Amino acid sequence: MKSTKEFTKNILCKQYELDRKVIDFVEQKERLILDYFLEIDNIKEYNQYKVLNAMQKSRLSSTDFNWTTGYGYGDIGRDKVEEIYAKVFNTEDALVRPSIASGTHAITLTLSGILRPNDELISITGAPYDTLQKVIGVKGDLSGTLIEYGITYKEVPLVDNLINIDEVIKNISQNTKMLMIQRSTGYSDRRALTVEEIQEAISQIKEYNSDIIVMVDNCYGEFLDYLEPTDVGADIMAGSLIKNPGGGVALSGGYIVGKSNLVELIANRLTAPGLGKDCGLTFGTTRSTLQGLFLAPHVVSEAVKGALLVAIVYKELGFEIVPNLKDKRSDIIQAIKFNTPERVVEFCKGIQSASAVDSYIIPEAWEMPGYEDKVIMAAGGFIDGSSIELSADGPMREPYFAYYQGGLTYEHCKLGVLKSLDNLIRGGLIHKNKLNIEKFKAE
Repeated sequence: MKSTKEFTKNILCKQYELDRKVIDFVEQKERLILDYFLEIDNIKEYNQYKVLNAMQKSRLSSTDFNWTTGYGYGDIGRDKVEEIYAKVFNTEDALVRPSIASGTHAITLTLSGILRPNDELISITGAPYDTLQKVIGVKGDLSGTLIEYGITYKEVPLVDNLINIDEVIKNISQNTKMLMIQRSTGYSDRRALTVEEIQEAISQIKEYNSDIIVMVDNCYGEFLDYLEPTDVGADIMAGSLIKNPGGGVALSGGYIVGKSNLVELIANRLTAPGLGKDCGLTFGTTRSTLQGLFLAPHVVSEAVKGALLVAIVYKELGFEIVPNLKDKRSDIIQAIKFNTPERVVEFCKGIQSASAVDSYIIPEAWEMPGYEDKVIMAAGGFIDGSSIELSADGPMREPYFAYYQGGLTYEHCKLGVLKSLDNLIRGGLIHKNKLNIEKFKAE
């Protein structure tokens, strides 16, 4: 009788038409990363208990899943979600709503809710993510941007992938109200900042000026470590529910957690002054939002394991990867420097073809709203645009990075790696003779 491994290889060869040599290569590289999985599982276990404890302490009840209509004054599920999020992220208050359209929207609400004309905002991790540059007004049309509303803006670049704390302090003026930290890599060639690095920066900055508000864009970073930025001094933090904390179940939305006075200002921007958090219907999403949060530590751990597999496979093929294998991971993104647009496109096509939803669709680069360059995106998720599900994207600009992220199960991540590599080989963009199985066996 065939081994169970042979049954799996046979279905990959026959049903997915994968080259047997591709399967053998990926599985042999997979053995090199298994030791990394132990720490990932330890972090998962810690965060699972943390989330569960927050739900229990908040006395989450089945009746919290009921919902009302209209203004949402009686939406007890909404209030329970926000209580739980505040406990999970160790903050005074939280704003968690399906009406927050995206991570960019959550960050925009945070900036526009707190900043006033003549206030200064400094990004202390260099240029922020593409969509946020248009929110600030440094790119695109100025209409409705922070700069149009009289808010000044500066950037302090990273040095050797670290916050240049001395330069940040030099740039703080009497008008500086907020410092912004982007934890994740975004569309850049840097790794994500670790919580320890964020903590060191916040500590020194607060020692210099305790009144400065430190805001963290935590997109893609939730549950990658034992602590979150709000555990180490961040005043306010924002993210998306269709990334890590939604666990692939949340239908839509974003979250903001932090000090209660700041959350109140942001809630007034989301609804209206005087209404704040007291209204805003959640449309029966409480169950999916909280079930997603409950599953999130496990799902994130699966995605990180998948990112490691992507890293080892493409590193062994000679491509530059960010982060590197031994780097501490602080987001779910794995970047591969492909050097040509054709490789980025074929990689994304391979990821799309591995999707459970819309696997037959062929992605193409297009002018996505909020982006400066054309972007290709593989996103065949159960939740449209969910980047905690198996997905990949990349802007069509040099040096042509593809950014892989997500995967609700490790097995799905592995199929994405297999399909992407097989696709690149079939397209003549990676030579098959690079899959040196025999040499690896000899070692």
